[in-house]
Amino acid sequence: MQNRPNVLAIAGFDPSSGAGLTADIKTFEALKSYGVAVCSANTIQNDTDFEACHWIDKEIIKEQIKILFKKFSIDYVKIGIVKDWEVLKEVVDFLIEMNSEVKIILDPVLKSSSNFDFHNSNQDKTGFDQILDKIFLLTPNYDEIKKLYTDKTLEETIGHISSKTNVLLTGGHRKEMLGKDELFTKEGRYFILNPKNKNITEKHGSGCVLSSAITAQLALGFPILKACYRAKRYTEKVLSSNKTLLGYHGI
Repeated sequence: MQNRPNVLAIAGFDPSSGAGLTADIKTFEALKSYGVAVCSANTIQNDTDFEACHWIDKEIIKEQIKILFKKFSIDYVKIGIVKDWEVLKEVVDFLIEMNSEVKIILDPVLKSSSNFDFHNSNQDKTGFDQILDKIFLLTPNYDEIKKLYTDKTLEETIGHISSKTNVLLTGGHRKEMLGKDELFTKEGRYFILNPKNKNITEKHGSGCVLSSAITAQLALGFPILKACYRAKRYTEKVLSSNKTLLGYHGI
């Protein structure tokens, strides 16, 4: 029996399991990888209401990372919500210290689906630039990418980010061509990933599912375009699994 690749999720805990760590782990399991997890925040929420976010101390995050890397071989890491760019940079640097070849997929969650703001948009962008230089893929949606560099146009922002790392601009919040994703690679290539399944409904945590699905597909050995394509198809299955805000996995 073939061993599954180990994949790490660093994200918040969502009691409803639609987003965050538990959504990541369900996705990893469904896509034939073994998921381990580090909690970056404990949230008070369900699929419609968000009341509070209690951030986990960065030293605890690092201790959890250290003991996992001591036991498991981990080459791919998905990161969701982290307190701020300063903490995120420290976490990214620590991951690279644990494994210099690690590939990090960052889902820059700036606001929950219930409109809770995780990040101050006035944060120093120098630290974020340094993070981009060290990760493998950024997966913002349209609302998020417009808030990353408020002094730039959308086209300028995409150009700036893709000069540093790969970026998948997801289309779940597009006003036109809903569901159209765009992959911009660091090498200057451009790909469009159009939606296929039309029988979908909005889901809490869909961005978490997509980014963790990409991470799992990369860990399974697929190149970035194929990994994004396969992850998109899996996410569409979750989005079409029922009519509620909480999707089913492993379907």
